[in-house]
Amino acid sequence: MTLPLVVGVDGSDSCLTAVDWAVDEAVRHGAPMRLVYASLWERYEAGLPSVGPGRPSEQVLAEHIVASAADRAERRNPDVKVTADIIPEDPVAALVHEGGQAFTLVTGSRGRGEVKGLLLGSVGLAVSARAHCPVIVVRGDPAGLAGTHERILLGIGDADDTSTEAVRYAFREAEVRGCVLDVVHAWRRPAFDRNGNRIRTEGSADTHEDRASAVVDARLKAAIAEYPHVRTRSATPEGPAAKILVDRSAAADLVIVGARRRTSAFGFQLGRVSHALLHHAQCPVAVVPERQ
Repeated sequence: MTLPLVVGVDGSDSCLTAVDWAVDEAVRHGAPMRLVYASLWERYEAGLPSVGPGRPSEQVLAEHIVASAADRAERRNPDVKVTADIIPEDPVAALVHEGGQAFTLVTGSRGRGEVKGLLLGSVGLAVSARAHCPVIVVRGDPAGLAGTHERILLGIGDADDTSTEAVRYAFREAEVRGCVLDVVHAWRRPAFDRNGNRIRTEGSADTHEDRASAVVDARLKAAIAEYPHVRTRSATPEGPAAKILVDRSAAADLVIVGARRRTSAFGFQLGRVSHALLHHAQCPVAVVPERQ
């Protein structure tokens, strides 16, 4: 059975943009879509009219939100199978749980009622850090949201930063879209050690770039064999990875990074690069954890 794309909905404009994007993604992968509204009811109870003892006002709000999202998805593409559920739980906990049986989790970049101008909502950030499946935060400029660039961007970190799953996910996305996969591994020569002492860097810039290229080749070897028709372009620029990937996201339809599992029970560790992309990327961002 094909796992669904699970989309967190909350009635916000950002959520509706995410629904549109998720419908197109479901079509590309031939996957069903599941809309999930989750909330601790008392959050929205104040100011809502009572409609009788049988149907509390918070239930009416939830039903309206999921019905509107489902109608929007159907108008976007009636061929996508859409189901919906209302879960009276904390949104992060509910979405992380739903992600256990999801192909991908999709959220908007800002939630209902969050501060205007906020770069990324608290739910999107927390779900990206904790989910056990890929999470896509839908954000960016109109071109990035519309997928007109016809390229996917994959950020490759050091050996323990980028999961094998992230690489495979990027290749799969590039294949279903029929687009180019740009792979970027940024590197920097260390200037100081932990004690603040200046380090004498050994080797020329060409040597460091050759090492970076070797890292990319090693990380992509298995995926290239599995997806031989995907066109890849590799770049190994010197500089801060976060800035480089944010800048290059302006010419991408999706940027993908891996998530490191940490030892605590709270989920995945999001590094500086992931945080920067989730807050500033000009296209949707996929955070892909390594599966156990």
